Amino acid sequence: MEKLLEKSIIKISRVKINFLRYLHDEIDLDQRFIAIKGARGSGKTTFLLQIAKKYGAKNVLYVALDDLYFTNHTIYDLAETFYRKGGKLLLLDEVHKYSNWSRELKLIYDDFDDLKVFFTSSSLLDIYKGESDLSRRVTSYFLKELSFREFLSFKKNIQLPSHSLEALLQNHQSIALTLLQDFKPFVHFEEYLKYGAFPYYDNDPFSYYQKLLQTIQLILEIDLPGIEHIEYHNIAKIKRLLYVLSSNVPYTPNIQKLSTQVDLNRNLLVRVLQLLDKSSLIHTLYQQSKSISTMNKPDKIWLRNTNMMYAIAQNEIDKGTLRETFMLQNLVLTHELALPAKGDILVDQKYTLEIGGKTKSKKQIDAIENAYIVKDDIEIGVSNTIPIWLFGFLY
Repeated sequence: MEKLLEKSIIKISRVKINFLRYLHDEIDLDQRFIAIKGARGSGKTTFLLQIAKKYGAKNVLYVALDDLYFTNHTIYDLAETFYRKGGKLLLLDEVHKYSNWSRELKLIYDDFDDLKVFFTSSSLLDIYKGESDLSRRVTSYFLKELSFREFLSFKKNIQLPSHSLEALLQNHQSIALTLLQDFKPFVHFEEYLKYGAFPYYDNDPFSYYQKLLQTIQLILEIDLPGIEHIEYHNIAKIKRLLYVLSSNVPYTPNIQKLSTQVDLNRNLLVRVLQLLDKSSLIHTLYQQSKSISTMNKPDKIWLRNTNMMYAIAQNEIDKGTLRETFMLQNLVLTHELALPAKGDILVDQKYTLEIGGKTKSKKQIDAIENAYIVKDDIEIGVSNTIPIWLFGFLY
């Protein structure tokens, strides 16, 4: 264990805290057990180490669950030894890589009543459906990719506040006027759409897209088989599926045709689409009137974020799809989304959004209550017309 403590001290000392994710303002560090979920590449490890640094290195231990230590030791053994040495905060990174995670976490919670345990996991892992029930013990948070606001802070050192959806809808003009005093959105927005979703862009587009494609491959080849027990011979078919989807986004699936095209039976195909959504590779939306079940196919599919569109696309990017994808990736964190009868996105069963360029008219949604036009290529909106870049300030 001394070697783990040494590694922990070094890692915590090296992490920088000049840029902190939105979740630092939302997380309740007084909770005993906290789960931080998120897709690969979203910055969960850095987030955990930053918590350790803010907490203070004394009585804190950070451990990656793929460490060789766990070939001969259990999480429970580690927690017990750490606790007896006066440990207060145990940070477990990538808990999904440890087979008995839920059972041992439950025992740790029950046996060491003043030990805090914060852990990260893949977005695929359902922490409430493990071998042991953790629903009453764990508070769960989700770490998304960078928002436009966070990108401005991380890459441009432009510090700006976030705004709720309700505030944007009601006060978008005054919010935009205030923000425009500090930066020009058109100078940075296109760069964000291409390279801004993940915190590892270093002014090298080729290297960035290579890392992003490698991340996608690891999700498909490691996470899906390891967490969801998808048989490995199906992984090549799922890769083909993702390519088909990315070539046609937004995609309105014909399940029978798609099943034949990628050689997956219908039930497995529908399950895989749900898993790709859960793993933060795609967005799936359903019609507002539809009752969603595990057997229902989605009505429309997009890639998860605009960066993935640029990384995977073989052809020119469709501007309309780019706008819709940006809106989805920003709204999905804290809002319920569906496909409305008219318009592009229904938010929380209340707000209808119609998304387009600067010449987009109100005709399609003119008679709908709580309907808004979201326009690209404008800095300031009027009435129920809102500039699209503002939705990058939701978190």
